[in-house]
Amino acid sequence: MSINPVSQLSRFAAACSPGGSFLKFPTWYQYLNSEQVAGKCTPVLDLTKNPGQITLIALALIEILLRVAGIVAVGFVIYGGYQFILSQGEPDRAAAARNTIINAIIGLVISISATGIVVFVGTNLSK
Repeated sequence: MSINPVSQLSRFAAACSPGGSFLKFPTWYQYLNSEQVAGKCTPVLDLTKNPGQITLIALALIEILLRVAGIVAVGFVIYGGYQFILSQGEPDRAAAARNTIINAIIGLVISISATGIVVFVGTNLSK
């Protein structure tokens, strides 16, 4: 029985791919090279040899903040829905609720788009 080195490598990469477990948020070292130490995935961080790692850490932190912004935007959509329900047909309150929902959806679209751009840039810079 021979062992395929490619399958061994993919098993190692799958076992050591840094990914958050809390609401699927990325870790701060998402785009850094990682290695398996004592059964845990740890980042290889050496800013003296590779100062560009600061950029990769900043991109991961920006991605986390953008995901939080998306969650906040969903919260505002829900809040706007409650405002709309509680407006009881008053045109001014209904218009304010509608504006809240529209602005929250715009914020959500911007957050999702920006997260996609950050993931694309971070993935390409980390290669």
